Order: sequence, then structure tokens, then C-alpha cells
Amino acid sequence: MADASPTEPTRGRIVELRVHGVSGAGADRVLNRPFVYQVAGDRSGGFYRPRPGYPDSTGTDGVTLEAYRWNDLPSGTAVRTLSLVFLLPFMLCNVALWMRPGNKPAKHGIVALCRLLALTLTMLYVLSIVGMAVDLIAWRCMGDPGCVAGRSWLSWLGGRPPGVRLGVLALVPVAAIGIVWWLGARPSHSFDAFRTGAVQETSVHQLSAVGQWDGTPVVGRLRSLHVAAAFATLDGSLLAAWDSDNSSWVRAALAVATLAVLLACLFLLTQVSGMDRTSTVPPLEHVTRGLRTIAFGLTILVIAYTMASGEPWPQSRMLPGYSATVAWLFVSQTVLLVLLAALVVGARGRGRRAHGRRLPRLRALGAPVFVTIAAGLAVAFSAELVYRVADVLDRDGGHAQKLAFEPPLAYKWAICGFFLAVLAAVLVGVLVTVVTRPSRWRAARAIVAADFPDAPPEAAGRLRQVQQAVARARFTERLEPLTVAYAGFAALGLATSMLGLLQIYPGDVFEQYLGVPDSFVNFLIGAGSYAIGVILVGLVIGGIFAYRTAGFRRYVGVLWDLGTYWPRGAHPFAPPCYAERAVPELAKRITYLADQGEGVLLAGHSHGSVLLAATLLQLPRRVTDRVALLTYGSPLSRLYSRLFPAYVDRSALREIGDRVGWRWVNLWRDTDPIGGWIFAPHRPEDAAPPAGPEAAVDRRLTDPQGLVPPPSDSVPPPILGHWPCESQEEFAQAVRDLAARLRTERRTGG
Repeated sequence: MADASPTEPTRGRIVELRVHGVSGAGADRVLNRPFVYQVAGDRSGGFYRPRPGYPDSTGTDGVTLEAYRWNDLPSGTAVRTLSLVFLLPFMLCNVALWMRPGNKPAKHGIVALCRLLALTLTMLYVLSIVGMAVDLIAWRCMGDPGCVAGRSWLSWLGGRPPGVRLGVLALVPVAAIGIVWWLGARPSHSFDAFRTGAVQETSVHQLSAVGQWDGTPVVGRLRSLHVAAAFATLDGSLLAAWDSDNSSWVRAALAVATLAVLLACLFLLTQVSGMDRTSTVPPLEHVTRGLRTIAFGLTILVIAYTMASGEPWPQSRMLPGYSATVAWLFVSQTVLLVLLAALVVGARGRGRRAHGRRLPRLRALGAPVFVTIAAGLAVAFSAELVYRVADVLDRDGGHAQKLAFEPPLAYKWAICGFFLAVLAAVLVGVLVTVVTRPSRWRAARAIVAADFPDAPPEAAGRLRQVQQAVARARFTERLEPLTVAYAGFAALGLATSMLGLLQIYPGDVFEQYLGVPDSFVNFLIGAGSYAIGVILVGLVIGGIFAYRTAGFRRYVGVLWDLGTYWPRGAHPFAPPCYAERAVPELAKRITYLADQGEGVLLAGHSHGSVLLAATLLQLPRRVTDRVALLTYGSPLSRLYSRLFPAYVDRSALREIGDRVGWRWVNLWRDTDPIGGWIFAPHRPEDAAPPAGPEAAVDRRLTDPQGLVPPPSDSVPPPILGHWPCESQEEFAQAVRDLAARLRTERRTGG
């Protein structure tokens, strides 16, 4: 594809390259031009320009317009979008890895704990399928003539020996492991095709590593270990079901081999330096793949032994050992979460002392918070699957039959903990909203009064709407206590699962110590189970509408696009990272344009500014000398510096400014709940901006642009909030200023 018409000169031209935010619109909307054509890339991620020859095909001050459209990279197909329902806990756990504090000595410990917790999520995924297929169906229902009666899809195994039933139904979790294995191993774009091909000046800041290294070897090793541990979990569940009074050297040998595979997986996950090597290491590759092969072979042997052995099976209502296995897994997750939280808090304290500054109280706690949320969701989803299958099998029978299909006690505590965590989070949210409302509204009134000092009396209602938008946008800074509170209660709920090991029921505890009737507690647990089901159905519906409706995808896809920005460093079954293509592709395109003698004005909206920040930290000086940066609605300072302090901090932002010669303008609005300032808020109640070149970066936009309808309209200007501002005069003026600086400094060689 050609970049320009044959008669169009390229030397001395300035290209305004726009990069949209999460779930952005098409290239025609980004460029605000109806006729566009592709000049580079493909259908998933490509560069577009207005078609020459049509009116208004150039931008402000004659710049050449170009847009990078990447929104199909993270969610371009229905499969990717709908898999959000099943991969959400894995994705959140993976994002948590990148939320660690900037303290390097604690990095390996935090990474190792995050990876161990990620492995427990895979094991829990397998145990939930085992509970559904092996425990409820094969062990309980197929062994009960009343349960299989009238169910042709179950009666064909009814009355068969327990080993045959367990062995056949064990193929269901084997298939489930195969599905996530296939999803995690799907081929993606070749990374080599998007390298810049130029010698890059590596930044000291870790944000420059995003998209710069090929994560395929790391993900491959993690995937092999997770698959091996998944098969070992299934093997352990089958072997634990045998009567411990009847010893067998074959079963003992299989159990030892299974335990050895699982311990080897745990050990290798703690070897962070070796696992993180981006180049292929033959010994390590052979070990991880060998473990996967051995685990798969062991599963075949365990299933065959289960079906063929003539040893007696224990008489038990529930699959022997299953409930204890689930409870011990929950206890292990709780212990790992406590260790991770302690390590993060300690690293945060050392980092604060080293830098000599006071951090906000809840800053840099994202790793334990998000891992806890991921674990809580995984536990809730697993418990819901077992509960719903149990409801289907009990045929709405009497109390005795309900007990026959009662899920493990650990799942009952998990549902109870999830319900209480959600209830506590709602109460904390209401409390934070009420407590912070006076200060937020006070600030909003001051901002609106400064923006519209001469508001007419008839605009009183509109003035109230603007104040409400500003007050709501300021709630973003208050979300930290809400998420920490939910994570704390979720961890506490997870810790209560150890009571299941003691055969203590939630109803008994609440009735004895709080006076709450046992029947009411069971009602709440049932309501919590149905609430989880509603959440799952809502996620499925949201995924469908997000794929079919671009406007709805703008809101639902935010979490998806932000989560898949980070490489798969913790969980290999998380969705693929699109930054591994987008950042190198942007770097290659910018390098090409600069080498053609063109100036490049990068304009990034919302998450597009994050992609550009990571790109600029990778470009060589000969390229950045020809680059200017325009960001708008950017979450770099307001959100990313809080959530990802090891990757986005003030030092990294200053280096970005230095690389572009401080040819940087950031536009932001007070009504925007996501984007904000980079260095200085410039709000009416704030003090004078800091000195230095960073003081000239931020430009605050008045939103809305008026309170009353203009003479040419019947409605007042809209409140734009986080919407792009390419059509506003302030955006055009910023383009003029940056383009003039590029032209002037290129002529003078400055």
C-alpha cells in the first residue's frame, strides 16, 4: 500500500498520527473524514489516511492525517469477547503481576507468589469440573437408581462399578483441560513482523519493556507447567477416592509420581529468572515440556487403573477426599495471599523510605487486591457450577435427597464469603460516596463558578448538571478504599473455608455467635449462588452485545482492553497481549515516517496515550527528535501511576517529555472520570503550577463549552467527559503549536 500519491512531496511534511482509546471507533470516526484508505497494517491493526482528492483531506495547518486502528487486536472476534466470562479471573490475576511496587529487591518474590496463586486458579478450575462430572454425576447420581431413572444420558452407566463410572466421566475434566490448553496455545501474529528493525535506546524505565520483548517462550513454559499441574490435580482427585485402608503399590507409585509432578511445577514457578528468559533455553524447555508429557501419561495410567482395578471402593455419600482437597486449596490460596500482601506492604514501605516521599496510603497495593478479586471470582464461579449441577440432579426432592447432592462444605463457605464480601463492598461504597460527597460537590461548585462566572438565571438547572458531572468524575480518586475493602472481605471469606475442614457449617456459626437463624443463613447462601449465576449470565450477554454493538463495546470493552494490554507473565491462559504487536508496530511506523524526513505529531486519546508512552520509550533519539506528542483524556498519571507504580511514575513521564524535547501538550477535562492531567492539574483551587518544562504540558479544557443553547441551536453544548476532542478548537490550536515547533526546530536544527 502506498503512503502518499506519486505527486505528493514527503520531505518536510508533518504527519498527525492519531491513536484511539479502548474500544475505539473506526478510522473514519477517528480522522473525522468519511473516505479513508489503508496505508499499512492489516484488518486487525492498521494505519489509515483520508483519500486524497476529496475536500478537507488534510488536517489543521495542512498536516497529513493518519490513524492507527487497533481495537480489533484485543477483541476482534466473538470468541475472544465471549471468553471474557471464562478467562476473567485468569486475566485479573495476570494484571496483578504488573501492579507490583517499584521496589526491585522484592520483584522476584512478588512475581513468584503471583504465579503460584495463578496456578491455584488453574487447579481450582479443574477441581470444579471434577466436582461436577466425577463427584456429582459419576459417584453420586450414577450410583443411585432413583437419580438415573428417566435420564438416558446417565442411565447407560448406571449400575456399573464405581471405577468404570469415574474413569469414563474423568474424560470430562480431561476435555476441559484440553480446551484451555488450546485457547492458551492459539497461534497469534508473528512477533518478528512488527519489530522496528532499528537499534533502540533502551530506557531505564520498565514501561519500555512492554511490547519490546517476545513473550512466547515465557508463556510456553508457563503453559506447560499449568497443563501438567492440571492433569496432576485430576490424578490426585481420582487417587484420593480410594479406600486408604487398602494399600496398593501401583496406587502408591502413581500417587508419588503425581505429587512429584506437582511439586516440580511449584518449584519451577518460583525460579523467576530462569522462567523469564525471553530466549529459548533448551534444558528449561525440555524440563517443562517433559513434565507436561509425564503428567499426561500419568493421567492415562490413573484413569486406566481406576477403571481396571478390582480393589474395593469406600462407601461414602461424597467422592472421598474431594471436599478436603477443595478446602485445602482454599487454605493454600489464603496463605499465599497473606504472604503476597505482607511482601507488597514491606516493599512499598522500603520504596517510600528510599525515595524520601510519602505515598498515598493505598497506593501500590494493586497486586494483592487484584489477585484476591481474581481468586474470589474463580471460587465463586467454581462453586456456582457445582451448585447448579447439584440443583439439576436433585429433582427438587426432599431433604434427604438434597443432602445426597449437597456440594462440598468448602463451596458453601465460599458462597457465603462471596455474598458477604459483595455486601460489605456495597456498604463501603455507599459510605465513601456519602462521606466524600460534600468535598466533591464543594470542589465542583468552585470549578463551575470559575468556568461560568456570569451564568444566566435560566441556566441554573444546566449548572447543576455540570456540577454533578464534575463531582462524579472526582469519585475516581475514591475508588481505592472501595476495592481494598472488597479484597479484604473476599480474602476473609476465602479464609473461612478452613472451617470446612472441621465440618463446621455456616448456619451453625451464625446461629451460635450472632443469633441469626440457620434457615436464614442457608437462604442467603442460596441467594448468593443465584446472584453469581446472574453475574455470569450478565457477562455473557455483555460479551454478545460488546461484539455486536460498537457503542456498548465502548463501555464493556474497557476492562477487556486494559487487561489484555499487559503480557501474560502470571497466567498463560489469560487472553493474549495485544501490546506485543501494537507497540512494535507503532514504533516501526513512526521510525519509517521519521526516516522519510517527515515530522510526526503523535496524538493519543485515553489508552492510546499509554501505547504511545511505551512506544516513545523505545525509539532512538534520531527518531524522537522529529516527534511531538499530544495526549487527551490520558489516564497515565491519574490511573496508571496509581495502579502500575513500577511502570508509570513521574520519572518515566519526565523521560518521555525529554525524549520529545518537551514538545508535549496534554488536554484534559474536569468532567472526565478516566483521563486527567500529567504533571499539574491547573484547577481553580490549586496553587501555582510547578516550574520547569513540565508546567507547560497540561492544558485544561472547559466542559461543556457553554451553559445555554447558542443562537444556531436549540439545546446547550453537551458534557463531553471522556469523549475525544478532535473537533474542538483547543485540539486544533494544540496541533498548530506543536506543528509550528516541529517546523521551527527542524529548520534551526534545535
